[in-house]
Amino acid sequence: MSPSSLTNPPPARSNVYLITIDTLRSDHVGCYGYERIQTPAMDQLARDGIRFEQAFTPSPLTNVSHTTILTGLLPSSHGVRDFGTPLMPAYPTLSETLRKNGYRTAAFIGAVILDSKTLAPGLDRGFDFYDDFPQQPATKSRWGRLERRGMDVVQRAEDWLNKSAADAHQFVWIHLYDPHDPYEPPAPFYEEYKSRLYDGEIAYADSALAHFLAYLKRNNWYEDALIILVGDHGEGLGEHGEDTHGIFLYDSTAHVPLIVKLPGQQEAGKVVHGQVRTTDIAPTVLDLLSFPVPSLDGVSLSGAMFKNENPQTVFGETDYPVRFGWAPLRSVRKDGFKLIESPRPELYDLQADPGETRNRYVPWDATTQKLRKALAELRAKSPRTESNSRAAVTAATVSELRALGYLDASDARSTTSVPEPSLLPDPKDKIEQHNLLHHAVMAAEDGRIEDARAALQRLMRLQPDYPIALRQLGQLEMSSGNPAKAVQYFKRLCEVLPTDATAAFEYGRSLSLSAQLPAARVVLLNSLKLNPNQIEARVLLGQMDLKSSNYKSAESEFESALQTNPASTEAQIGLARALLGQKKFADAAEMLEVIASTGSESAELFDLLAVAYRAQGKRRQAKQAEERARNLKTTSRR
Repeated sequence: MSPSSLTNPPPARSNVYLITIDTLRSDHVGCYGYERIQTPAMDQLARDGIRFEQAFTPSPLTNVSHTTILTGLLPSSHGVRDFGTPLMPAYPTLSETLRKNGYRTAAFIGAVILDSKTLAPGLDRGFDFYDDFPQQPATKSRWGRLERRGMDVVQRAEDWLNKSAADAHQFVWIHLYDPHDPYEPPAPFYEEYKSRLYDGEIAYADSALAHFLAYLKRNNWYEDALIILVGDHGEGLGEHGEDTHGIFLYDSTAHVPLIVKLPGQQEAGKVVHGQVRTTDIAPTVLDLLSFPVPSLDGVSLSGAMFKNENPQTVFGETDYPVRFGWAPLRSVRKDGFKLIESPRPELYDLQADPGETRNRYVPWDATTQKLRKALAELRAKSPRTESNSRAAVTAATVSELRALGYLDASDARSTTSVPEPSLLPDPKDKIEQHNLLHHAVMAAEDGRIEDARAALQRLMRLQPDYPIALRQLGQLEMSSGNPAKAVQYFKRLCEVLPTDATAAFEYGRSLSLSAQLPAARVVLLNSLKLNPNQIEARVLLGQMDLKSSNYKSAESEFESALQTNPASTEAQIGLARALLGQKKFADAAEMLEVIASTGSESAELFDLLAVAYRAQGKRRQAKQAEERARNLKTTSRR
């Protein structure tokens, strides 16, 4: 049903505010019946709007679920199933449609996980302003580098609105990341919820929401606004053994709050009990604004809001387990039952068993067959999106991903070579390993090295020779300044994964830093046989040659590295050092001058330039370079 057929349709061109709260379980919000928390802003929004009792996300991962919210498509349709996977131009976003129709559009994100330049490419399409994180953060703190506090996010949104909200209609997306782990709510929420810090994060996010809603009211934008508040996914909190999210498709991570406040508070206080999807948000906005709704996986919820139409079939999917060498999961929720397809399938009667604790699956059961048919029909009509290429995820981005508690796909390299995913281990059998990995990653980020080491060693006892654990232990020892300890882990990793070029490089690097240079050279040369374009191995071989004063060989290695990546400053600096070692001072100076002309500002660069100039008798230039190097060193110490 289109709102144009209603007795009192909403204004056709309302301002639209989409607020997504990360990692928000519906059963931890006051208006959803949770009595151990104070969420007055969400509760008031529910009184002013329509609360959907049974809303579900198709994915328990942030960038995947938000892509669904902004496109109205399932992950199997839009193709974003992984960090760094670009949203292809063939799939329009809600922001693109609204901007084409005269809206000013802006997005304000709370975590680097949604940064459109790194981990969520394509999500900025259609936004006049997308508040990405700085490429070179001014701080090493978590706040500003990886996350923004909710109050910071809404303040940035309000500042933009103050400058940009003249005559055009507004579509503003605000993403509050706070409930995501680690749970560190600021005062006074930390003290008030000290024994339940996840709830404290939610209460703090609610206070940020309250600030934004009050801002809208002061500017007389609240009354006529279309406001959508939704969780992107939930949190395991230990249910089914899952501490966080991403692995399972149970309601603990799939069931989210969804509240829609219509212009003029139409249908205020209404509760819709039939199940709906976050997939339905984009088509609902378009329909309420009287724009044409294209054919999408989601449908407009105007019927559910005004006519109590039938509930929707809910599909779920997660490929995140594949990162760890485990099987992906698919689910379908319909008519009070839920089927989870996995190596050991599960069927739950949700009315009799809302906690999904009693698996009723038998293959010949009529309900099983009906739900399995629904999944098969979805697969048959889904486009082939496997060709979506992953964005280039830099080493810095991988570090950010781990700091947020996730592993990059490179961590699981070569662990998922089984051609048929259903032959991979069932994630239910591996959830303790995942919890230990997550704990280790977060402990390492916090500097709790012993905790991280203990978790990984416990994981090794559960699953000896597990490649991810071996790699993580090796990297942990390297970052802790213990390369000799790292050697044993990387050596074993290479034995487990003999064709993994990255494992060979890491083994070679640990040998090099342990002063085992002949062995390191053999291993690094082997890594180049496995991957001739591995620039890091070439650079390291060149640096080893420099240490042994084998400058001609170093020159060759650095030149080979630059053939692969001409922009590598590390290789350029190394080549300059090799030239200086051979007393080719003019050649070295010329190369260093080219690097400096590109804007490079390292003290090392100007120190080397000073050496090259002085050796040529260019005293004035040498003095200038020395002064520049001193200034850079002074600045870096501040």
